[in-house]
Amino acid sequence: MLEVLQPDTILLADRAYDSDAIRSLAAQKRAWANIPPKKNRTGSFSFSRWVYKQRNLVERYFNKLKHFRGIATRYDRDPLNFLTAIKLASVRIWLRAYESAA
Repeated sequence: MLEVLQPDTILLADRAYDSDAIRSLAAQKRAWANIPPKKNRTGSFSFSRWVYKQRNLVERYFNKLKHFRGIATRYDRDPLNFLTAIKLASVRIWLRAYESAA
């Protein structure tokens, strides 16, 4: 997945992915690696806690998406049908969030 990293994007990853190889690949692709440094890291890197907190939104979305049995077990083997199922489930998740906010 890192090979298709586009320029001027943000790579969000957790502390386990803090390695010189990943950071240099992101720099080579002209992307910003927003990865919290490991405890034993000697150098310092720019890191935004606010941007890292936004990663939680993505994690929660995938958690909600996994509650749909057809998606979690991937009944549809056709990639187009699977993508359609993800889109439909995403609409249901969004509508539930919209209803609870209103």
